[in-house]
Amino acid sequence: MYSVSKKIISNKHNLQILFEDNHIIIVNKRAGDIVQGDKTGDKPLSDVVKDYIKDKYNKPGNVYLGTVHRLDRPTTGLVIFAKTSKVLPRLNKLFLLKDIKKTYWAVVKNEPPKQQDSLTHWLKKNPKNNKSKAYTNEISESKKAILHYKIIKKLDNYVLLEINLETGRHHQIRVQLSSIGSPIKGDLKYGFDRSNKDASIHLHAKYIEFEHPVKKENITISAPLPKDPIWDACVLIN
Repeated sequence: MYSVSKKIISNKHNLQILFEDNHIIIVNKRAGDIVQGDKTGDKPLSDVVKDYIKDKYNKPGNVYLGTVHRLDRPTTGLVIFAKTSKVLPRLNKLFLLKDIKKTYWAVVKNEPPKQQDSLTHWLKKNPKNNKSKAYTNEISESKKAILHYKIIKKLDNYVLLEINLETGRHHQIRVQLSSIGSPIKGDLKYGFDRSNKDASIHLHAKYIEFEHPVKKENITISAPLPKDPIWDACVLIN
């Protein structure tokens, strides 16, 4: 079993690398980073990781890097990349079969109605405004979304939730929590009343656990929280 909690490899590319071997690299994404290129033209995290690999191993030519999954731009936390074309389909299969367990932390306004609960909605994405809407019943072109949450700490003005996803839908955590009256701090798009100064939202991919697709070892990684007073107040045991 391989476990990481506080170990961070620093480098000139300003990456927080939490795990790296010949097959996989896992980084702690900052708010504002985009995982893959989009219409903004901003340099994506995938290219930064490629630059890091190219420099570290003195690789000539192009560097291979496979994107396994994404996080929303204002969200922080764990992102997995495949370093070889051999391992990418294996990681994709782990996600497809839900054999990768991802746990998120979210700071929300308004305490949810229950200490812990499972939420089921049908989400429909509007590509024009890049926003999803939650419905209590299935409608045309909607996708079923299920998450499980529990309250893990109450702050002076906010509540810290731990969330596990059963499905992976567009903006799922953001829209489902908003639908029960508990929008995520800083998330103007889904009902919070003001943005964070750095344009982040208080949603963090905190833990990930899976069996290494090549080595067959159990990998458990914990991503350190961003540094700000609210996240600092959330720390239980870090």
